[in-house]
Amino acid sequence: MSFPDIAFYLFSAVASLSALAVISVRNPVHAALSLVLCFFSAACLWILLQAEFLGLVLILVYVGAVMVLFLFVVMMLDIQVEERRRRFASHVPVGILIALTMVGEMLALLHARADVRTTVASGDPATAAGNNTAWISQALFSQYTLPFEIAALILTVAVVAAVLLTLRRRTGIKTQNPSEQVRVRAADRIRLVKMAAERPAKAAEEAAP
Repeated sequence: MSFPDIAFYLFSAVASLSALAVISVRNPVHAALSLVLCFFSAACLWILLQAEFLGLVLILVYVGAVMVLFLFVVMMLDIQVEERRRRFASHVPVGILIALTMVGEMLALLHARADVRTTVASGDPATAAGNNTAWISQALFSQYTLPFEIAALILTVAVVAAVLLTLRRRTGIKTQNPSEQVRVRAADRIRLVKMAAERPAKAAEEAAP
């Protein structure tokens, strides 16, 4: 068994174990970190299979964007600030372990990519296009244009639905009403009052002879 095969099974095992940890651990921070490791391991599998574009997109979109949203949700949970600060040290070992695992995967991926010896058929579309990125772009915007646009529309509807589901009234919390802010007038915010100048009674008594 060659080293690329060993790396493939290693990445698959790490991705499976981290995905299992996402749904089994009770700590939301540990679950988010496990999901990062799962995405990163899946990206290593794509790169190992010479699909560099898909692997980089998985890291940029999911690890770099989706996970940021997940962490925002975790931070917006009803968790006491003092308790969260006190338990911050408990997350450090898990974070270090996941970081070391990702570094090991990167080193194994570099070594495996250097040892890859593939025999590609002459009729392979990716070879004819020059690389897999050019082949994906040609296929996506020529043969699969309509499914691509439908997927974009579905994602847009999902974003709007998520905003509507989270936009609810809560008691005891100050919120903003954009429609009222747009309709505001200066007369509603500022009122000029004319008053006659009067001397305070104590000052008038002191001034009297």
